[in-house]
Amino acid sequence: MDVIESNPSTAASSSSTAILANSSDSPKSMEKAQAEDYLASLLNKNLRVTTSDSRMFLGLFKCTDSDRNVVLSQTFEYRIPPPPKELEEGKDRVTMDMMSRYLGLVVVPGEYITKIEVEEFTSQMKGKQ
Repeated sequence: MDVIESNPSTAASSSSTAILANSSDSPKSMEKAQAEDYLASLLNKNLRVTTSDSRMFLGLFKCTDSDRNVVLSQTFEYRIPPPPKELEEGKDRVTMDMMSRYLGLVVVPGEYITKIEVEEFTSQMKGKQ
């Protein structure tokens, strides 16, 4: 709680008035509180994090930090495989499946994150309406 003196020269006198301002009432701190609440609501939800090298990580959101690093548990990494030789030889269409592997606990550096998506299913969304 911040204390703001109405008249600093009379702060010592008993007739001075003090205005009490709760620091959480400022717009910036309200935005921060809303952001923290939103992040807290995402804990243990499935997130799909895409990185600048076009890899995708799918796992449970555990935490983040001020550098935007994201920690995921029970994580799978998905990536596009290198182009097959058929594509290089000039064929029109080639089916490319994403390659995946289980990683477990992962820290995705914030500087490489390009997109974060919350994976929700219809059954999870019913309670929000």
